[in-house]
Amino acid sequence: MLKVGITGGIGSGKSTVTNMLIEKHFSIIDADIVAREIFKINPEVLIQIKEEFGYEFFDKEGNLKRKEFGNYIFKSDTLRKKLERIMMPFIISEINHRIKAYEKENCKICFLDAPTLIENNLHTSMDVTILVWVRSDVQIQRIMQRDALTLEAAMDRIRAQMPIDEKKKFADFIIDNGESIENTKLQLDCIITELERLNVR
Repeated sequence: MLKVGITGGIGSGKSTVTNMLIEKHFSIIDADIVAREIFKINPEVLIQIKEEFGYEFFDKEGNLKRKEFGNYIFKSDTLRKKLERIMMPFIISEINHRIKAYEKENCKICFLDAPTLIENNLHTSMDVTILVWVRSDVQIQRIMQRDALTLEAAMDRIRAQMPIDEKKKFADFIIDNGESIENTKLQLDCIITELERLNVR
């Protein structure tokens, strides 16, 4: 099975590319979805977060107040790294479990959509890495509009990730997602053609 990692910066439009792959019926593992589901799969994660960061970030039903918690976490590298140390082992374990499940199904190509694919060295277990790239001004504007964030809050989230231009040196393919949807589709189709060739070899 060909394992393909898809990454980018926040607001780069990675989900747009992933949705195109879903429409083409490719097998996708979305690390963001895994991160949300991990609370149900491994309830001890929530317990550790409460113990480390306090109960004020949870509502009466015990659900994490995601936006409020995010604003708090992204202010500090130290806090963010504490959260990653709690969550990432569980997330990576679940991702690997889902990859193995696709392998057992004799899947030809599996895509892993992960915003911190490179930061967490997940790219080293992929056969191919695709970077979804945009200019920084486009990235900032998209984040502010999509998540209703201030410029400061948007910049906090961007700074929490490896600079998108730095990710280029780890990528086998780069999709410039700063133009039209049709242009992005064309680039993706060319990459898929190449991946299918690789898979035949």
